[in-house]
Amino acid sequence: MKRRDAIFLLAAIPLASFAQQRSKPARIGFLYFASQKSAIDSRRYPAFLKGMSELGYVAGKNLVIEARFADGRAERLPLLAAELVRAGVDVILAGGNPAIHAAHQATKTVPIVIAQSPDPVAQGWAASLARPGGNITGLISVTSEIELKLVEFMNAVVPRLARLAVLSNPTNRTHPARVVTIRNAAKPLGAALVPVSAQAPDEIERAFGAMTRERAQALIILGDTYFLAQARQIADLALKNRLPSMHTIRDYAEVGGLMTFGTDIPDNFRRAAGYVDKILKGARPGDLPIERPTRFELTINMKTARALGLSIPKTLQFQADTVIE
Repeated sequence: MKRRDAIFLLAAIPLASFAQQRSKPARIGFLYFASQKSAIDSRRYPAFLKGMSELGYVAGKNLVIEARFADGRAERLPLLAAELVRAGVDVILAGGNPAIHAAHQATKTVPIVIAQSPDPVAQGWAASLARPGGNITGLISVTSEIELKLVEFMNAVVPRLARLAVLSNPTNRTHPARVVTIRNAAKPLGAALVPVSAQAPDEIERAFGAMTRERAQALIILGDTYFLAQARQIADLALKNRLPSMHTIRDYAEVGGLMTFGTDIPDNFRRAAGYVDKILKGARPGDLPIERPTRFELTINMKTARALGLSIPKTLQFQADTVIE
């Protein structure tokens, strides 16, 4: 039995302890930027269902999931978010900034739980992490420590690193500050930054052309919902251009990227169920502190390392949570 199938079965198994009794099933909206297949394969959707199951919610009994998937088309998200509001959902779970933005634009009254956002305060969705104040709460997915570790790991893989490229999305408000963090971390190593940006497939190709012209020796891809959707294209171009690359999302290594280090996003989706449960039991989202991630994972794709002619230090391999052979 595949792992994701087993997780789905968990959601259907009756538990001895059920969630707070309601006159009608809890109706939860699930709003996601990419496809349903992507949400399942990346373990995000199953993890949320598992979290709800652990709290006593059983699909078809006291839980109804209204799931909407934009299939990677951001322009569809406002319509899908409006559909969820019209469907009368009790809570909307939104993963990724585009989905969160669409949900926030669609309603200021329906509670929104976020499972994957670098900085909801910078985006204007919350007054502070401690007291969000509005209808949004949940979990952030990135901390400044992650960017520091990305530089540290990349420097271990590419000795005498002198030119480090950083791929950002110009529409992502959190990226400028994160580029600065990486620049500051690279400076003591004597590495100059090569900043490039993209928000469309052809722009990603041009960005790699710019990296080549600027003689970049390695690449860090900033976490972004669009870059996650284009992970395979980015991984293929990095290999084609013989550029060691690192992302914050594990999915990137699974489709051929060299390395990833970042938050265990499926665990965030599982923990998001706890917020949904509290809200269903009467808590106000504005009073629930937004939490930092608690689990991080390092993944190394050794097949890609061999294709690039890289020798990954044993110390780094020992630190890895997952080594893909």
